[in-house]
Amino acid sequence: MGFLGSGIVLLTLTWLMSGVRLSTPADPSTGAGGGPAGLAAARQQIRQLQGRLAEAQGQQERRLVVAWLVALVVMAGLSLLLGRVLAGRVLRPLRLVTAATRRISAENLHERLAVTGPADEVKELADTVDGLLERLEASFVAQRRFVGNASHELRTPLATMRASLDVAVAKPEPAAGTLALAGRLRTELDRVDRLLDGFLLLARAEHGAFADRTLVSLGELAREALDARAPDIAAKALVLRTDVRPAVRTRGSEALLSRLVRNLVDNAIAHNEESGWIRVAADGDGSEVRLVVETGGRVLNQGEVDRLGRPFERLGTARTGSEESSGLGLSIVAAIVAAHHGRLVLRARPEGGLRVAVALPSAAPESDAVTAEAAA
Repeated sequence: MGFLGSGIVLLTLTWLMSGVRLSTPADPSTGAGGGPAGLAAARQQIRQLQGRLAEAQGQQERRLVVAWLVALVVMAGLSLLLGRVLAGRVLRPLRLVTAATRRISAENLHERLAVTGPADEVKELADTVDGLLERLEASFVAQRRFVGNASHELRTPLATMRASLDVAVAKPEPAAGTLALAGRLRTELDRVDRLLDGFLLLARAEHGAFADRTLVSLGELAREALDARAPDIAAKALVLRTDVRPAVRTRGSEALLSRLVRNLVDNAIAHNEESGWIRVAADGDGSEVRLVVETGGRVLNQGEVDRLGRPFERLGTARTGSEESSGLGLSIVAAIVAAHHGRLVLRARPEGGLRVAVALPSAAPESDAVTAEAAA
């Protein structure tokens, strides 16, 4: 804009200066002789010359106006083009930093911007962001390591307490109070075991590095989970509707994806009403595979449903007041989905009940061929 403004000022001054008359021609009739006839002829000639001069000056002014407008348009175009090019070169490092920052999440905190170039403000900003990512990665790793180590360490005292209960019950003619107490303690120990299993699985899923990554069929995992819980489905008289395609495949950890499907099925059974219904569907296309688990029941609040992906969140119960669930089921599902670069959608059905949809990247066709060849 400064370049364009300077051009406008320069051209305006040129235009004003072009209209200034440097001298006024004298009237030749003041010194002319030869009588009235010669004087009239001289005046006629002067008028003709003045007319031609005015016409020439008008043409010159018109040409100057046209040239001024053309120069102004050209200078405006050049200033905009040069300004855009210079702004693009100046802002390009910032765009790279912004794009790289958007790509980095909790699953790939190990990545860095690593901006090269002169030590200017942009590089200082990038180095600051890299330092922040490094501190966040260290914090996440320490948290996950603590959860895993604590869960492992707590297994030893739990096993000791269980063994002590078994010894107390195995004594000849144990007291009735002892048997009742042992039963209650075993129930609580089972709950703690399930909680520790959930912590370990959650820490592994949030870590995101799987050594057992392979081709997995969500359809087969869904059928296995439903077959395993068939007695519980029959005990609650639940109506089961399935639309599962075995060819729905993705690539990931079979153990984690199996736990994902089992958690969804367990959640659908445990939080369903008597004589209710469950719908399980698995399909996919060339880009992603989908697993949907729907249940009937009471009308739920969408705000509460949105929080079910967090640890220890339950519907309609206190944080620690449920004996049927540890509150980690759907949070484990959310962590496994995120680790496999998928999407989890929780929706409260308007008619009542819950709809859980999981979308994962579909396995490439060439991956299927390679796997089949390796198996052969």
